[in-house]
Amino acid sequence: METESALEQYPKTVDVNGLSVELRPLQPTDVKPFHQFFCAVPETERLFLKHRVTDIEVIRQWCKNIDYGRNLPLLAVLNNRIIADATLHQDLGGWKRHIGRLSVVVHPEFRGRGLAKALIQELVEIARHLSLERVEAEFIGNQAAARKLYARLGFDELLVLPDYVKDMQAEPHDYVLMGRVIKTDEEFAGEG
Repeated sequence: METESALEQYPKTVDVNGLSVELRPLQPTDVKPFHQFFCAVPETERLFLKHRVTDIEVIRQWCKNIDYGRNLPLLAVLNNRIIADATLHQDLGGWKRHIGRLSVVVHPEFRGRGLAKALIQELVEIARHLSLERVEAEFIGNQAAARKLYARLGFDELLVLPDYVKDMQAEPHDYVLMGRVIKTDEEFAGEG
C-alpha cells in the first residue's frame, strides 16, 4: 500500500479516554500552530529532541518540504490546537528500508490520557500497511515513562549504549533503541 492510500483515512476523529481529537497529517499551513506546540514542551525535554524545534525556520522548512514517504507527521488536533505529534520516519532505500522509526511528543497539558499510546498504535498500523516489517524508537537519557509505554505496546529493548549521545547542551546520555516486529495481515488471519 502506498503512503497516499494510507493517508486516505485522514483526517479522522478518535476518542482518547473521553477526549475527541482529530488525527491528520502535518500540512504546509501548520507553521505557527506547530511552532507553538513545540514551544510549549518544557525546555528540559526539548534538550532530547534532535532538532531545534523552537526555531521557527526549522518548523517552516518542515512544513514547506513535506515528504510523507520519508517522514509522516501525524498530528492530534483539539479545537484547532496541535496537542501531539507522532512521526513515522522511513528510509526508502538501503539496508533499513523495511524498518520505520517512531517518535512521539505530547503537549504537557494532555499527557497521561492515553494520547501517546493511541498515536503509536496508529503509526504501527500505518507502518504495517506500508509493508514495513519492524518499527523502532530511540530514547536518550532515562525517559522511563516513554520506554515503559513502548514496552507495553510490544517493543523490546534492543540496545543500550551508555553515554553515547549528547543533548542540545552537549551533556552525555545513554542511547536506548527499542523495537518490535510488525505482523502482516496474513499473520493476523491465522490467529484465532
